[in-house]
Amino acid sequence: MKCQHCEKPATFHITELTEPSGPIMVHLCEEHARVYLSQETVDSPTNALAGMLAKQLKLEQTAEQLAKLDKKTCPVCGITFAEFRQSGRLGCGYDYVCFQSDLEPLLLNIHGSKTHKGKRPTRRTGAPDRQHELIQLRREMQEAIAKEQYEKAGELRDKIQKFERGDGPNE
Repeated sequence: MKCQHCEKPATFHITELTEPSGPIMVHLCEEHARVYLSQETVDSPTNALAGMLAKQLKLEQTAEQLAKLDKKTCPVCGITFAEFRQSGRLGCGYDYVCFQSDLEPLLLNIHGSKTHKGKRPTRRTGAPDRQHELIQLRREMQEAIAKEQYEKAGELRDKIQKFERGDGPNE
């Protein structure tokens, strides 16, 4: 998306909810965002937000550093940091490692923490571990059969059957 005042890409997307007619969306490049935010009045309801965004603009990296960062590429999926900034989505799990130093300040700014603090799903607790364990037991049983270790394969079969009934693998 382009800036509403020039041909540069819009990096600031501001939605104002102050008008009774409905929200007003403003899409601006960094340069025009500075001008827009500096025009906010003291008694404006968006003044606090404008102050935070203006502060962020002042702390933002120089264009040279940003251009260098945008060329940084994940060796696994090939996504560049510029593509991430544009779409807001990473390409693979390794991107968190690859872009760690660049993502940490962003996560701190958005969430206030680098680690998850909150609710987790309760109904699937432990399911991936149980499933992984069942797959491992089946793999061991197939290997025992291939090596003609039928007693061991029988023991593993019994463990799998107990596991599937819900008794657990080692009981």
